[in-house]
Amino acid sequence: MRTFLCLALIVVPSSALAETPTHWAFRPVADTPTPAVRDKAWSRTTIDRFLLAALEAKDLRPSPEADRRTLIRRLALDLVGLPPTPAEVEAFATDPSPAAYDALVETLLASPRYGERWGRHWLDVARYADSNGLDENVAHGNAYKYRDYVVRSFNADMPFDRFLVEQLAGDLIESDMLSWTERITATGFLSLGPKVLAEPDELKMEMDIIDEQVDTVGRAVMGLTLGCARCHDHKFDPVSQEDYYALAGMFRSTRTMEQHKAVAKWLEYPNDGGIMAVMDGKIADTPLLRRGDHLKPDKTIPRRFPTVLAGDNQTPIPTTRSGRRELARWLTKPDHPLTARVMVNRVWRWHFGTGLVRSADNFGLLGESPSHPELLDHLARQFVESKWSVKDLHRGIVRSAAYRQSSVNDGRAATIDADNRLLSRFPTRRVEAEVLRDSLLAIGGQLDGRVGGPSLEHVKNRGYLFDHTSKDLTKYDSPRRSLYLPVVRNHLYDVFSLFDCTDAAVISGDRATTTVATQALFWMNADLVAAAADSLAARILREYADNGGRLRELYLTAYGRPPTPREVERCTDAIRKFDAIKDERRAWALLCHAILAGNEFVYVP
Repeated sequence: MRTFLCLALIVVPSSALAETPTHWAFRPVADTPTPAVRDKAWSRTTIDRFLLAALEAKDLRPSPEADRRTLIRRLALDLVGLPPTPAEVEAFATDPSPAAYDALVETLLASPRYGERWGRHWLDVARYADSNGLDENVAHGNAYKYRDYVVRSFNADMPFDRFLVEQLAGDLIESDMLSWTERITATGFLSLGPKVLAEPDELKMEMDIIDEQVDTVGRAVMGLTLGCARCHDHKFDPVSQEDYYALAGMFRSTRTMEQHKAVAKWLEYPNDGGIMAVMDGKIADTPLLRRGDHLKPDKTIPRRFPTVLAGDNQTPIPTTRSGRRELARWLTKPDHPLTARVMVNRVWRWHFGTGLVRSADNFGLLGESPSHPELLDHLARQFVESKWSVKDLHRGIVRSAAYRQSSVNDGRAATIDADNRLLSRFPTRRVEAEVLRDSLLAIGGQLDGRVGGPSLEHVKNRGYLFDHTSKDLTKYDSPRRSLYLPVVRNHLYDVFSLFDCTDAAVISGDRATTTVATQALFWMNADLVAAAADSLAARILREYADNGGRLRELYLTAYGRPPTPREVERCTDAIRKFDAIKDERRAWALLCHAILAGNEFVYVP
């Protein structure tokens, strides 16, 4: 559980509740006209005109368009999380049709690999894990059903408003049995959080679980740290302690646990083998807890939504329902000021490396202001008007001239806009750990394309991940996509930890990108890299008889481009020196290893 501290020593200049309804994130989404620009030829979409107007205000120019080999690699890594094959690169690079780019975008969006790629981003937000973590690190043996539901939803381009409604209240939506099973699975979103299952105080356990749910929904959907109001009025945002307990009542009226007696068990539905899920329980409002202490109940707070967003005159929550369905419908109202803004910002972040709002999970007063507020609102309105289609949101972004820029650094732009917030060039960024691993398996011909299914095979549902010696016996040598590897709280796969995966204990719509010495050691010594290099070398030697063809295939596979004359010269010299090994495959494996360890392999160009 999160640690709750009373921040009594924090000095706030004036009452947040009194003055912050004017904060940009709480205002209605504006209908801002597309700005006029001097260069009328550059823009491909309305996105470009918002960005270009900001550049022109600083007397800056965007970068030229990237070449086609760069663009296909960028698109493939972004949309499906795998590098394009040499054949795909060559076909796109030599296609003279002006429609080739849009056709490529549609092909990638239609790929089943798309849902695996973008589902992973939502799973970060949903704090997905295959184990509980904390005191009793037992197996979430059926959590994979929620993961697979997310992948299916992204592949089907499920409208995002429906996606949210199903996760918050899928059990309360009338439907046929097949759809009902799917929607029950969706509510695993509320059940996946870490829990202190051996907590002896059952009421405290219950309130801690409710707190985790309130905090998760607040940050995941609205970008608000609602959990900060458990013990007192929020110190910075206009969220009162009464607002918190009004929402907490909805989740206290929801049955998440089968029982709270240690070791507690989360609820599982009997259908389809058991979905981690929730259902309505005993319906009741909850009292405000003084200082968040479950032993100090105060007045009872009727269930409702935060007044800063929903006002004072709200329709009462029915006494026969928890209020989760009403909460879900309220969050997905077309005029809600936060939900669409938060989601389009998440998608923007994973295309450009940084959100328009850099604090992706915090749109409150301690979060950052948007770099392009008018563009953020424009995208949010378009998102809702497109019936909440995430794929349409992708189309608008990746078809833009801004996305198609080269990453060449202009000296003047680097001085005026050092961190590239104005996007005068495409921002290069390192791929995430999962893409890195999957790319190695793919180019080595080792990737297993099977979709879905359990991640944990060595331990039963609710079984302990660690034996009596505290040793974790989980294995990660499966050739399947990284999405399907176990996510064990308290003991994340070391490759994931090394390359900045989230810890899965809390929601995260962002990831750090660190550069540490142990990453270099990984590239030099990891079996994963050596195996990919050896397999790639074997294929190249099998398919090409001459060094020229082999080197071309190597560079097309690893970097999506042919080698330069200088690179051909250096690689040929290296192979000649490796001749002393008297093992041609070993010599080429060493060269492949060196190429895979290059920055160009691990960065989105």
